[in-house]
Amino acid sequence: MNVKEFEKKEKNTAELTVVASPEEFEAAINKAFNKNKSKISLPGFRKGKANRKIVEAMYGESVFYDDAAEELYPTALQFGVEQEKLSTVGRPAVLSVNVEDDKSLTIKFLVSLYPEITIEGYKGISAPKPSVRVLKKDVEREIAKTREQNARIQTVEREAKNGDIVKIDFEGFMDGTAFEGGKGEGYDLELGTGTFIPGFEEQLVGTKAGDKVDVNVTFPEAYAPELAGKDATFKVTVHEVKEKILPELDDEFAKDVSEFDTYDEYFASVKDSITESRKADAEKSFQDVILQRLVDKVEGDIPDAMIEDQVENMLANFRYSLAAQGIELEQYCKMLGTSLDEMKNELRPTAEKEIKADLAFEAIAKKENFEITNEQIEEEYKKMAEQYGMDVESVKKAISPDVVKTNLNIDAAKALVYSEAVAEKKEKKTESEEGQQEEEASEE
Repeated sequence: MNVKEFEKKEKNTAELTVVASPEEFEAAINKAFNKNKSKISLPGFRKGKANRKIVEAMYGESVFYDDAAEELYPTALQFGVEQEKLSTVGRPAVLSVNVEDDKSLTIKFLVSLYPEITIEGYKGISAPKPSVRVLKKDVEREIAKTREQNARIQTVEREAKNGDIVKIDFEGFMDGTAFEGGKGEGYDLELGTGTFIPGFEEQLVGTKAGDKVDVNVTFPEAYAPELAGKDATFKVTVHEVKEKILPELDDEFAKDVSEFDTYDEYFASVKDSITESRKADAEKSFQDVILQRLVDKVEGDIPDAMIEDQVENMLANFRYSLAAQGIELEQYCKMLGTSLDEMKNELRPTAEKEIKADLAFEAIAKKENFEITNEQIEEEYKKMAEQYGMDVESVKKAISPDVVKTNLNIDAAKALVYSEAVAEKKEKKTESEEGQQEEEASEE
């Protein structure tokens, strides 16, 4: 074989023309014949017994050319890629196939090349960073959730009010006919939570155990099509009224719900937890903007094939996630009223961003030439072994040191970009804003 022509095109693609010699094409034709001969029937011959020359005389000399060409595609492509020292991505396309007069075979491929990008100004990228402040009311709101979870429930002999739980049976009717999905028995409904259709819970306030009431409602427009906007009557039987008794916010409560002995210690720990969570959210928000601004600095064309491969990978991961919930991707698309192609188009911008980000960090690592020591590689092997529940030697057999070193270089590039990033200063607040901030801060 030999490479007849190599020509770069736009968007990091190239045309690669490889010629297979007459002898190589002849060998491929013979291989194609041997693969197919058992299926060939000719008059006067038992099935699979006619030789190649007779078959070609009957159907034409070119009868096995297509199969022979397909047989040569992988070998020809690999030869051309190695000969030209190319780094390709995605699946190549076959642009043309020609059998020459000397019975050599010329194949022209369109290949996508791994992009070479440039990146400048990756140190000191600035972005807004949300400030983190935790007020007293934030902590009280979080503690209230824990208080609710630890409430004691007891039956009461009185009329129901908001905040109570009523145990009910119900059945919905539309124009006197029960409709599907409108029936329930022994359902515990907390009044005032807005769990049911608007107007339903309000009509149970004031009821008591043993009451039977008709609850009249109108389904919201944004409901199931067969019910949206329609009037319905629910026949409800109240079996029990229960109230929630919330625990006192004292030292005993703190001991019950935490490892602390006093409420003040517990309060402080909740505040610290909220603060750490908000700091993490703020850092993620900050890094997300930094990453986008880094991506915006990437110069170079990304081949469509590379983006398409990334989209397919994203879809495969999403398909796996849905399958764990017993849902097929095609079923999910129907639920959303979209198609697989539309979903792919929606994923393309994210796929392109992820690719550019990866390329940017690769380029930065190459430019910075980080020194990765053997000790760092060994430490990374230990981390992976712990993560995968394997022994270190097994991980080493599965993952080469070069791969580990590449990953550590990428990690170092990320650390550099984020550590050098600058939080943008906020504009000076107005007097009214400063006064409001002081008032809020005093609540802490």
